[in-house]
Amino acid sequence: MKNLTNILVTALVALLFLMTSAYTVDQAQFVVVKRLGEIVSVKKSPGLYFKVPFIDDIKRFDNRIVTLDWEQPAKFITSENKYMLVDSFVKWRIIDPAKYYVSVKEGGETAAEDRLSKVVNAGLRSEFGKRTVREVIAGEREVIMKNLRKSADTEARQIGIEVVDVRLKRVDYSEDISKSVYDRMIAERKRLANQLRSEGSAASEKIRADADKQREVIIAEAYREAQKTKGEGDAKAGEIYNQSYSRNPEFYAFYRSQEAYKNSFKNKSDVMVLDPNSDFFKYMRNPAKK
Repeated sequence: MKNLTNILVTALVALLFLMTSAYTVDQAQFVVVKRLGEIVSVKKSPGLYFKVPFIDDIKRFDNRIVTLDWEQPAKFITSENKYMLVDSFVKWRIIDPAKYYVSVKEGGETAAEDRLSKVVNAGLRSEFGKRTVREVIAGEREVIMKNLRKSADTEARQIGIEVVDVRLKRVDYSEDISKSVYDRMIAERKRLANQLRSEGSAASEKIRADADKQREVIIAEAYREAQKTKGEGDAKAGEIYNQSYSRNPEFYAFYRSQEAYKNSFKNKSDVMVLDPNSDFFKYMRNPAKK
């Protein structure tokens, strides 16, 4: 019975020893093993490991990429002394767990991101300070991000982390210059609109002038053609009259007299004072008389 008890106690102690000495490392983790406050090993590969129970202590760190994204955009000044609002983010990860632990101590990820924020902000201040507003917004954004990632990564490796990427999400004017920029844009658009209206008005006047000129030309040509046609018609009529008169002059004279009588005595109220012996009445006195 006593031997059985000893065996059970020994098995329990062995089980307790095994439970306190064995640990696993996940594939998304790094593990730092400390002994009496000193780092004795770093485990980067996943698997089952052992430590000295009650003496060794382990610290686990996430080895995946972490995103540092600021809630509010930061303000930086350009070489023209213009303030710009910059919204950016940083992606980083731990590459040296021992150095990282020594650098941040118990502050962990919060302490690391605080130090990384200072490094990135210093880099942004330097990059923006040597560029104009136009270069920052349109011309050299990719260059800024490339330089910033390189400089931030150099500083970050001193605390055991790697800067994977730095991105500028938005670069905008600060409120103190946005109004002046918008006013300038509005004024420019108004100037362009007035210029277009002026050019349109000039083009309209030119079109109207051309149309009036063409109208006058068309009317003049039509009048000339009408007069020509009328002249030709009158000439033709005269020719016909002459031919008719030459064939029978007496009949022609009689016909013209009849037309004159009809036109003269059209109204009953017309009064004419003429000599009855005048040639006007010769066909009325004697129609056969020549």
